[in-house]
Amino acid sequence: MNPPRLLFFLLASLLTFAAGCTPPNPDAGNSGKNVLHLFNWNNYIAPETVARFEKSCKCDLSQDYYADNEEMLAKLAAGATGYDVIVPTGNAIDTLIRQGALRPLDKSLLPNFRNINPAYLDTAFDPGNIYSVPYAYTLSLLGFNKEKIEQLGLPTDTWAIIFEPKYLEKIRGRVTVLDSQRELMAAALKYLGYSVNDTDERHWQEAAALIVRAKPYWAAFSNTSYIKELAVGNLWVAHGYSNDMFQAALDAQKTGRKFTISYSTPKEGAVLAVDSMVLHKSGKRPDLAHQFINFMLDGKNSAELTNLIGSGNPNLDALQYIQPEIASNKAIFPDPELIARLEMLRDLDRKQRRLLSRLWTEIKLR
Repeated sequence: MNPPRLLFFLLASLLTFAAGCTPPNPDAGNSGKNVLHLFNWNNYIAPETVARFEKSCKCDLSQDYYADNEEMLAKLAAGATGYDVIVPTGNAIDTLIRQGALRPLDKSLLPNFRNINPAYLDTAFDPGNIYSVPYAYTLSLLGFNKEKIEQLGLPTDTWAIIFEPKYLEKIRGRVTVLDSQRELMAAALKYLGYSVNDTDERHWQEAAALIVRAKPYWAAFSNTSYIKELAVGNLWVAHGYSNDMFQAALDAQKTGRKFTISYSTPKEGAVLAVDSMVLHKSGKRPDLAHQFINFMLDGKNSAELTNLIGSGNPNLDALQYIQPEIASNKAIFPDPELIARLEMLRDLDRKQRRLLSRLWTEIKLR
């Protein structure tokens, strides 16, 4: 390298370092621009956070979206590549690790890792957090029309309200459950007194029978529409995610409805789904990916997602920036007593997946 070019290179490097940015990678595509490719859940990062990250790093954040972990895994299995960061749930991370699809983290590049609550680290799906950094979490619980359910005298602290005919008779056609094999089976297993990760075939058959008995009373299996239907009053009870119930409650309030949407975690226990940031091996920019992860671990940046959608937050530094009414909500930030009743879903092996798919098909056809 000749002296003038060397001087230019050193000056450019110093300026880049001072700005805290990553120099463009000539292999990154998009005409050599600084681009981070993120594969994420829809509406799972605040727009102002994106804008601030792009400005701070003079880069573009390119996002693709998925509606559930199965869709994400299927897209990757079909050959999708080039994602630098993905935000899967724990059981999907388990799958990706076993497939050898992830790149280990370099924690020396993640000084903000210290902000994570130790309660959400060292999980069964990634002991030692070799591959994953907690991003946000949700609880699977019950959302309901408070005034209507009180009028009918129905319990809201138990899965019985979506499984027992003596309660369902009063709310027939006004109930939805998640259109998810694992989530619905988990609720049924919990109600029966089993773990969400129980794989005993007899217990699965019991859970399937419970679901089939309740199914005629339900309006639908739904992963998204229940948010709007609760908010406008068409539904009275829904099995869903805590951040969705937060949104339904907010929508009902903003539109001046004459009722309140509340939500609660059943006493039998429920699913805690921790979504984490991981590096996919096909990503071209592990340098920029680490920078993004560390950026998202800053308390203020992390808090913006919780304030936007009501997601649970494993970041201790974020608590000071979270709206008080959200931070005090136990369905979003569970206390130790509730945490003891929550479980994370674990991955299933091939034989167990086949059995669950068969049972799910039978449930849908009955």
